[in-house]
Amino acid sequence: MNKIYFVTGSQDLYGEETLRQAANDSTVISGFLNEKLSDIAEVVFMPVVKTACEAEDICVQASSDKDCIGVIMWMHTFSPAKMWIRALKALKKPMLHLHTQFNEKLPYDSIDMDFMNLNQSAHGDREFGFICTRLGIKREVVVGYYRHEDVTEKIRRFAYAASAVAFSRALRVAMLGNNMRDVAVTDGDRVESEIRFGWNVNYYGIGDVADIADSVTDSEIESKMSEYAEKYTMATDNLAAVREQAKYETALDKFIAREKINAFTDTFQDLHGLNQLPGIAAQNLMAKGIGFGPEGDYKTAALGAVLFKMSEGRKGSTGFMEDYTYDLTSGEELELAAHMLEVSPVFAAKKPEIQVHPLGIGGKSDPARLVFDGIDGDGIAVSMIDLGDRFRLVCAEITLVKQPAPMPHLPVARLMWKLKPDFATGAAAWIYAGGAHHAVVSTALTAEDIRLFAKMTNTELVMIDGKTDINSFERQLELLDATAALKR
Repeated sequence: MNKIYFVTGSQDLYGEETLRQAANDSTVISGFLNEKLSDIAEVVFMPVVKTACEAEDICVQASSDKDCIGVIMWMHTFSPAKMWIRALKALKKPMLHLHTQFNEKLPYDSIDMDFMNLNQSAHGDREFGFICTRLGIKREVVVGYYRHEDVTEKIRRFAYAASAVAFSRALRVAMLGNNMRDVAVTDGDRVESEIRFGWNVNYYGIGDVADIADSVTDSEIESKMSEYAEKYTMATDNLAAVREQAKYETALDKFIAREKINAFTDTFQDLHGLNQLPGIAAQNLMAKGIGFGPEGDYKTAALGAVLFKMSEGRKGSTGFMEDYTYDLTSGEELELAAHMLEVSPVFAAKKPEIQVHPLGIGGKSDPARLVFDGIDGDGIAVSMIDLGDRFRLVCAEITLVKQPAPMPHLPVARLMWKLKPDFATGAAAWIYAGGAHHAVVSTALTAEDIRLFAKMTNTELVMIDGKTDINSFERQLELLDATAALKR
């Protein structure tokens, strides 16, 4: 079970009675938060911190506890900040600084100095905030009464992001083949990816999966076919092609379990030993939370797995998507997003169909795939790019829409969306930022979730939303480039 440590700061100055009350109050707050976060993590009350040694011990414990995904800090009383220096330098887990009080309202008719000495987070949290800023500590600050819904929702969002970061630190990515030849944006520094995000990215020959596929039994294939018949509409007579995908999915399931893989890539340029490019196989695995990137795009595969993890238990859908083509009708511009085969069925507006169609690249037999129209609603598109000296996350707010008319001759699943603040600005900003043609799309997450993930991983982030202005956006990019140059 994931844990979040609840740490209360104080000092020895106030005496045992005040410290006992601080501990009692902290127990109540941590217990309340534990109820609100129980589906994400257990909130664990830690002893009230009174000295530098106690502070350091708790932060070292949090950093070494594999189950601890983050720390909530709260200064109930004043807590001199120099006692937190060694502790904060030792802390390696995401931190939320909760600026709250045990009491919602002031007891105007009875307030005295004892009350103020106990309930002085307005004082103590500013002291703590200063030392965090002085040390350059990345943290999330949440302000307000801890029982208010807006406050608990912000804490829950932090917990989701912290859980995703912990997942990211142990994530394993299999590249079945390498990158599509001569493509730039999907490539990247795999060593730096592991240093920054924890992603262990390794090459595997597609033959590793092909060998497993050759050993898949007829009964295993039949089991998958029964699953397909239950979940999807069979809209093809070419059952042999569908059975081939069932074999691949079974093989990939076994490979992923054997190698403890969380995300994978493949490429149509390296299918030795396979008769088809994995279609339904990849689509179903994405629906199970396995990250996927086509053409060797390990960054999108890993990011997809991380964001899927972040969205667990939340309404909406998350998965890989690719920018493909536009409707450029003036004032009604739309983007059509799809891929050759691999669009997750979590985006399906209605029950997907299994279809078999030729694939013009790769030189293999006609692959079976799921075909469907996509969902509508508010969402985000997120791309991670490698700029050589740092990674950048590009996050755009989008509005998914129902396709204006049927597409009976398009043999792939698809989504359609509107860019913000308008088509020209949104597309130009994405291109100026260097955003890739591959992205992770989510209707479960918001830009705020991506902001938290970027902060927790110290990753550069640019946002494209309804307020984006190209001139200001370009100045922001120039400033980011200049800052990066100074750091080199």
